[in-house]
Parts: sequence; C-alpha cells; structure tokens
Amino acid sequence: MATKNRLVRTPHWFAWFFSSLHRGAYRISGGRLGTKFRGEPAILLTTTGRKTGEPRTWPLLALREGDAYVVAASNGGHDRNPAWYLNLEANPDVTIRDGKLTVRGRARVTSGAERDALYARFVETLATYRDYQEATDRPIPVVRIDPAPNAAPEDARGGQSPSGRPG
Repeated sequence: MATKNRLVRTPHWFAWFFSSLHRGAYRISGGRLGTKFRGEPAILLTTTGRKTGEPRTWPLLALREGDAYVVAASNGGHDRNPAWYLNLEANPDVTIRDGKLTVRGRARVTSGAERDALYARFVETLATYRDYQEATDRPIPVVRIDPAPNAAPEDARGGQSPSGRPG
C-alpha cells in the first residue's frame, strides 16, 4: 500500500472502544443517531456467541440488496475474521437493527462472482475497503442477510413496521 490509511489495522481495543460508543449512541437515540454512512445503512448486527450462546452486537456498514443486507467481514484489514463472522458461521440466524426497525434474518456467505461484485460495491462506497483487502492475505468474506421467512420487520418498540418491509 503506497500510503498508510490510519483506519487499517487499528488496535483491537480502539475498534472495540469506538464500536461501543457507536452502539451506545445508536441504542440511546432509539436509532436516530449513527444509522447512515454515505447513504448506506449503518446497522447493529446481533449474532449468537458461538462459545457463550449470548447475544453479541456489533455496528457495521451494510449495503442494501432489495430486502437483504450485505456486510463485509473486513475486521479493519487484520489477518483474522471478526468474532461476529465466526458467530454467524456457527449460527446463521441473526437480528439487524436498521434505525428504528428490527429485522430477523438468516446469513449466507457469498462466493465467486457474487462475492466479488458485492465487495466492489463496498469499495465504491468507501475506498478504505480496498485498503482493508490490500492489508491482508485472507479474502474478506461478504455476507448476505436475507429476512427470515414469515418474519415481518418490527419497529424498535416491537410493533410491525407500517409498510411491513424494512427500510
């Protein structure tokens, strides 16, 4: 990499601290703060801990693909996949908080041309994703999360959204 992007391979404690602040602001504001980045949703992804069985929530940039959400397991360009990704490999049933909506979904790791096209969209949205990929030898996984069958989105208070659709 020609220039050092300060967002690549930041210390894990820094990512944890910043993510904790983001998650807290998102929740305290009822999904009014920290919900958009360059026109794309910033979501709270909740997985089930593969070791603890406890819910684990992480703020992520997502792309929309119809009713689905797409996230990249960049882990800031580190050589290991993030814990949330390992959790959804063990249990693909997840919950997404998108602003005031809560959506139950099922995650699927993409591959081949689908993965490449989706990752290119992340790079178009935020060039830092190119730097993340250049910083590591692992292919950064791209995950598509489709709404669970028969699971209508709910607003943050637990009621169905007026349109019955996310976003």
